[in-house]
Amino acid sequence: MKVKEVASLVGISVRTLHHYDAIGLLNPEEMTDAGYRIYSEKDLERLQQILFFRELDFPLKKIKEILASPSFNQEEALALHRKMLLEKRASIDKMVRTIDKTIEYKKGERRMSAEEKFEGFDFSKNPYEEKARKRWGDEAVDQSNAKLNNMSKGEKKKFEEKFNAIYAGLAEVRHLDPGSETAQEKIEEWFYFLNDMGSYSLDAFKGLGQMYVDDQRFTKNIDQFGEGLALFMRDAMGIYADRRK
Repeated sequence: MKVKEVASLVGISVRTLHHYDAIGLLNPEEMTDAGYRIYSEKDLERLQQILFFRELDFPLKKIKEILASPSFNQEEALALHRKMLLEKRASIDKMVRTIDKTIEYKKGERRMSAEEKFEGFDFSKNPYEEKARKRWGDEAVDQSNAKLNNMSKGEKKKFEEKFNAIYAGLAEVRHLDPGSETAQEKIEEWFYFLNDMGSYSLDAFKGLGQMYVDDQRFTKNIDQFGEGLALFMRDAMGIYADRRK
C-alpha cells in the first residue's frame, strides 16, 4: 500500500507517516522507482503496535526503544495493551458516571459530596514517572511503586479516596493566598501523604510543585480538579518547603 492509502485506511495524516519514517520509527520495506513508500503487511502490523502505544500516551522516543529491544514480543505487548486499555475504559466509565451525577446535582435532583465530585480522577499512577526519576532519582519513586504494588484492593481503594479527598480539599481553597494558614495546612496534608508513600525531601517537594506548572500534561490533569489548582499548588508547595528549611 502507498502512503496515502495507509493514511486513509488508518485515519492519520500522510505527514505523520512521513515523520515516523524520518525518525526511524516506521520505515517502509519497499520504495518504488519514483520514490513512493510501499507499506507491507509487516509494516502495517508495526504501525498498529505504534498506535496502540500512542493511545496509551507513550512518547514516540520510548515506543522506538521498546520496538527495537531484542526482548520485545508482539503477543506479550498486545496482551499488555489489552489490559491497560480495559483499565483506561473502566476509569473513563467511572468519570462518565461522575458527570451524570453532576448533571443531576446541578438540576437539583440529587445531593453530591465533595468526594463524589472527583470520583474517577486518579493520579495515583504517575504517567510521567521517568521524568520524576530523572529529577530526583529512583529511591522515592521505587518506594512509592513498591508500596502501591503491595496494597490489597481495599487498601488501594482507601488510598485513592484519600488522594482524591486531598486534591478536592486543595481545590476548595485555591482562591486563598497560598501562604495562608489554611492553604499551608492543606498542602501539608499532601506533603505527608507523599512521604507516607515514599521519601520526598523539602527540595524534592518544591521541585515537584514546579513540575506541575512546567509540564503542561501535569497542569492539565491537576486542573481537572479546579482551574488554576496546579499553579496554586506550585506556590503553596514552594512556600511550605522554604519555611521549613
